[in-house]
Amino acid sequence: MDYFPVFFDLGSQKVLIVGGGEVALRKLGLLERTGAAITVVAPEPLPDFEQRAAAGKIQLALREFVPEDLDGARLVIVATSRRAVNRWIATLSEARAIPVNVVDDREASSFIVPAIIDRDPVLVAVGTMGTSPVLARRLRERLEAMLPRRIGELALWLRALRHAARRLRDTGARRRYFEQIVDGAAARRFVEGDIQGAQRLAQQLLAGTADSAPAAGEVTLVGAGPGDPELLTLKALRALQDADVILHDRLVPAAVLDMARRDATRICVGKAAGGIGSTQQQINELLIEHARQGRRVVRLKGGDPFIFGRGGEELEALRRARIAFSVIPGVTAAAGCAAYAGIPLTHRDYAHGVTFVAGHVDGDGREPDWRALAKTGFTTVFYMGLARVQHIAARLVEHGAAEALPAAVIAHGTLENQQVVTGTLATIAALTSRANLQSPALLIVGEVASLHASLTWFNAAAPLEVAQSA
Repeated sequence: MDYFPVFFDLGSQKVLIVGGGEVALRKLGLLERTGAAITVVAPEPLPDFEQRAAAGKIQLALREFVPEDLDGARLVIVATSRRAVNRWIATLSEARAIPVNVVDDREASSFIVPAIIDRDPVLVAVGTMGTSPVLARRLRERLEAMLPRRIGELALWLRALRHAARRLRDTGARRRYFEQIVDGAAARRFVEGDIQGAQRLAQQLLAGTADSAPAAGEVTLVGAGPGDPELLTLKALRALQDADVILHDRLVPAAVLDMARRDATRICVGKAAGGIGSTQQQINELLIEHARQGRRVVRLKGGDPFIFGRGGEELEALRRARIAFSVIPGVTAAAGCAAYAGIPLTHRDYAHGVTFVAGHVDGDGREPDWRALAKTGFTTVFYMGLARVQHIAARLVEHGAAEALPAAVIAHGTLENQQVVTGTLATIAALTSRANLQSPALLIVGEVASLHASLTWFNAAAPLEVAQSA
């Protein structure tokens, strides 16, 4: 380890910046957050420096650097355009044992400035020992995406809880108390914005009631999106990485499951259409069983849990069992697959509304309102209807839809093996059969389906032709 990572307390300390260009301005922007007393020395600084000086935020010396500028400095940043001057200032700073950073000159610097994630009071610094600032920035971006937006507020809340935790006289008990909060449902509720729920759980833990509560764990319903793992939401990603147990549908891609915690228990509870698999009752019982064992359970569903995902039924079962739950919505299959197929679900010229319909028939044999679905000016998306495309098309025509109405079937939407077949209500069944499409698939009916030919962009067989105006 060539560099030892530390955090300086620069509050009210003198920090000297030599240079008045864009690079120096970026460093100033970072240092202003620390509460340091900043002095900038530059003969011709950018107007932003003069504006800050006029507002009393910094001290500005409109001249060249002189050695006396180092008097009382706690930290020095050198960012002039002259290499020899930069190194001279660095040498003077080293002689006075003042930490100095010369921008873009690792050899002349006694410290380097890392890529920073600022969630005050949580601060994360990422460095590559000066070898690749671009890589450090990319790592910071990825870490920043993973960290909850409220992580800093969570730290402040935990500090506020320390006063109440004094009633736990044993040091070990206090440590276990905070571990239960940080690792459990209370912290998750807080970062998701449920402050009252987090406070209630913290009070239960402090009172010693959590162990005797009927539901020690928690279940999170998570939408996995339509297939592409990069369409997973940030909240969904964090839930997967926190989960002890994951109950997932058959159609959730392996690439999504790979984002979960490595040691999490994975249980497949899905089934193919008409195939053997877990019943809804069995899934409900598994959710309750694992939650009652104090585990963090994720119920991972393709698309969105509340759109043909039976999420509401599962929450009702959890509520009856007094199991704590939360929901993280996902990109629903209709929106995701249609977007990847270049089919806008609504369009001012073609469709003023969209309807989502289950394409299969429930056990009671009930059919949708075909007359309403056959109306013009709307888009209809049929979920789980691949096996009934011919029946659906025939019923729509029977109730007033034109045989020439455009239709499209999207199989394995958003994935590399996505297939899109377009036609009309008169032809779509035969075209789909000829293409030998396999589930999962969506049927989209409406004028917007005709836009696939011109708006397709994902895995397009050939570059799109752009019409040239005369």
